[in-house]
Amino acid sequence: MAKNRTIPFGYCMKNGEITTEPKEIYAVSTIFSEYLNGSSLLQIAKQMESEEIRYSEDSEHWNKNMVKRIIENEKYLGTDKYPQIIDEDIFRRANEKRMRKATTLNLISEDLQEIRKVIYCTECGHRLSRIGGNSKYEHWDCRNPDCYKFEYRMTDQMIIGAVLNVLNSAIVNPSLLESGGEISTYSPTADIVRQQNEINRMIDSPQVDFDRIKAEIFKLAEMKYDCCTYNDSPQKTNEIKELLKGHEQLNTLDIGLFKACVARIWISHFCIIEVEFINGVTIKNTTERMNENEYSVECNDNSCENADS
Repeated sequence: MAKNRTIPFGYCMKNGEITTEPKEIYAVSTIFSEYLNGSSLLQIAKQMESEEIRYSEDSEHWNKNMVKRIIENEKYLGTDKYPQIIDEDIFRRANEKRMRKATTLNLISEDLQEIRKVIYCTECGHRLSRIGGNSKYEHWDCRNPDCYKFEYRMTDQMIIGAVLNVLNSAIVNPSLLESGGEISTYSPTADIVRQQNEINRMIDSPQVDFDRIKAEIFKLAEMKYDCCTYNDSPQKTNEIKELLKGHEQLNTLDIGLFKACVARIWISHFCIIEVEFINGVTIKNTTERMNENEYSVECNDNSCENADS
C-alpha cells in the first residue's frame, strides 16, 4: 500500500532542510495553470500520469483528491520552512474558483436537505448518499461497502414524487395510517414468576423476615416495571390524522408537513420507496425505472398501500 507523503508534493529534504524538487515544481505550476484554464481535477490527474510524474515514491497513480490537496495547500505561498512555489494571485484565483465550484455543486434546496437526513437503504439500513450536487445528473445511492449500488438511477424527482403520492394517499385515505396494537402491555418473565414465588414462600415461612421481604417486594416491583411497555403509536396516529384532516391534495412538497409526519424514507434496490410515519406505519410506493432524463412516479396498481397490511 502506498504511504502518505510526509513532505508536501513539490518539496524534498536535502541536508536536513526542506527545499524544492525541480520536476515536482513543474507539476505544481502545471496543475494550477490547467485548473485555471478549465481542466477538471480528474483531467489534471490523468495528465500527471500521462507525463509519468509520480505523486510519491510509492505511488505513480494520481486521483482528483491529490490534485485538490495541491491546489488548496497554502505552503506553496512560502513559509519559514517551505520556499514559495506559487504566486499569491494564482493561488488566490485557483482557490476562489474551487470554492465557487464547491458552493455551486452543494447548493441544494431546503426540501432535499431535510429528505437527506431521513433517507435509508432498505437492504442494509445505511444512510443513502446524494451524488451530483446541484447538477442535472444527480442521483441517490448506497455507499455502504458491505451493500451494493443501485442498478438504476434514483433521482430527486422520483423520491419527491413518491413521497407526495404517499402523503396524498394518507390525506384521502387516513385508514392507511392505522397502527393497531394496545397502548400499554405487561408480559411477566420467568424471573418475575420466580421472584413472586420466592416472596410467597418467605411470607408463608414460620419465621418472617419483614425487612428482607420488603426488599424483595421492591425488587419485584422494579422487575415488573421494566417489563411494562408503552406504545405511543395510537397517539402519534391521531397527531398525523389531525395534521392531514381537511388538507388539500399536495402538488408540491410541504416541508413542514413532511417533517411533522415522516420519520424515515426507505429505498430498496428493487425500485420500492417506503415512507415510514412517526407512528411506525410504513406506506410503500413503487416507482418506474426511468431512462435518462425522464422523471415520473407511479404507485403499485395505481395506488399506495400500507406495508403492514
